[in-house]
Amino acid sequence: MSDTLKIGIDLGSRKAKFALMRGDEIVRLADLDTIAFYKKYGSIVNDELSLDLLGSGIFSAEELAQAQITVTGYGRNSINLHGARVISEIKAHVAGARTQTGLANFTLLDMGGQDTKVAQVVAGRLTDFVMNDKCAASSGRYLENMAAVLEVSLDELSSHSEEPVALDATCGIFGESELIGQILRGYPVARLCAGVNLTLVKRVMPMLKRFPSDTLVITGGVALNGAMVDLLKGQCGMEIVIPKHPQHNGAIGCAANP
Repeated sequence: MSDTLKIGIDLGSRKAKFALMRGDEIVRLADLDTIAFYKKYGSIVNDELSLDLLGSGIFSAEELAQAQITVTGYGRNSINLHGARVISEIKAHVAGARTQTGLANFTLLDMGGQDTKVAQVVAGRLTDFVMNDKCAASSGRYLENMAAVLEVSLDELSSHSEEPVALDATCGIFGESELIGQILRGYPVARLCAGVNLTLVKRVMPMLKRFPSDTLVITGGVALNGAMVDLLKGQCGMEIVIPKHPQHNGAIGCAANP
């Protein structure tokens, strides 16, 4: 195992995630709200975004001096960290999934704050992928909005999968109106939460059907939605694997990517 120190940064739409690795070992993981992170530690230098990683306190001066730095995410094309490599999000997430699971053949479902990615990995290599970034209706942002309408926490929303109420709107905005209509019809909150989770499954299934395999690896914050995962198990026909650190998968992939 190499002792090379590596830093991976995933500048997501909702969270900025950080991973420090030594060889294949994860030394430290951290995350901050993206907007707050930019406001506090970001500045514009020569019309480019520069980040004060030392000031953030996530890494020491010695670590920053020694480490190879790789960046991905929404902010990857505007960051000018000295000596940093830039890789695509899909490449980072595939590398992270491989590092965390040890698998070489799988379908990857990454559900982030504002988009969803599905990739096919064969013999350790990315062979194809599809991405839904036109609408947030199949993302964590959709779940946040629906939880707000129902006046429940994300944890509460993520705990219900039984007897889902039918919700058919394919747009996040229209989905809110439909959900309010079902609230007015008197359905219990638990069934409404289950309905919201099922709509997410319905939206990702067409993407998953393009890349069938024996194993489905789920990453991103939505991987922590246990009810959605349970509902997905009943429809996708694949063994589901959730890495230990699904939210930091992109950052881990950046640090692990050769």
